[in-house]
Amino acid sequence: MIPGFDTDEFVRRVLAEDLGEGGDVTSAATIRADARFSAELAAREPIVVAGLDLAAAFFRALDEDVVIEKEASDGFAVEEGGVLLRLKGNARAMLAAERPALNTLQHMSGIATLTRRYVDAIAGTGAVLLDTRKTIPGLRALEKYAARMGGAQNHRMRLDDGVLIKDNHVAVAGGVGAAVRAAKEANTSLEVQVEVDRIEQIEEALAAGADRLLLDNMDPPTLRRAIEIVSGRVPLEASGGVRLETIRAIAETGVNFISLGRITQSAPAVDIGMDYVLA
Repeated sequence: MIPGFDTDEFVRRVLAEDLGEGGDVTSAATIRADARFSAELAAREPIVVAGLDLAAAFFRALDEDVVIEKEASDGFAVEEGGVLLRLKGNARAMLAAERPALNTLQHMSGIATLTRRYVDAIAGTGAVLLDTRKTIPGLRALEKYAARMGGAQNHRMRLDDGVLIKDNHVAVAGGVGAAVRAAKEANTSLEVQVEVDRIEQIEEALAAGADRLLLDNMDPPTLRRAIEIVSGRVPLEASGGVRLETIRAIAETGVNFISLGRITQSAPAVDIGMDYVLA
């Protein structure tokens, strides 16, 4: 399903958190053990879907005989009212699985939906949207998968994925050039990227052997100046303070990449509901 992610373990852990020791006491008290239930999971606003198979896994975990019909797929844009899943199964099991399934699907689809807005905003510029490591601890694989479904590319999944020298590394190492040279001499076989927040640091970083530059919190005029200085020698990534209303102007400067923590860190959950339907 999701590379590098243990779906079965996640489903078990989330269900255990929600069911507690006594299970769904409300459903047990009000619904017969053999009662059947038919339902639809539907979008209550326009969304981009992410996490549909994971949501289905919650229902299967509590009712192995549940019948699930997928009406959409991850990465699809769905309009308000669009049906995502149709379900038929044991009523108690489906109601017990409802909230974990919806919480997961709403969160992941919220990331995909917000990501798609940013991707659409820079369409045609040639710039590529990247996510970051600003994710909820323990949920990185899910959130970065959702960002991919929205159209972004994943940056580093972990600290061992690439060398990214940031301002605190620079401060401790004694400067941009010193930090880059140390990273190159470490022979990690990984690309060395360094964050620069001043134009004056660019030539120093390139002279030391930087493979890529992260241009931090630079406005469009400063980004254009940086692009002229670099003149295509290495890829350039803009980051810091990027918002939906500013990303187009940043992309139009000619940077290769724009990284954005907001799409995983601050995406609101979308509205998806599960409603009973007559069988």
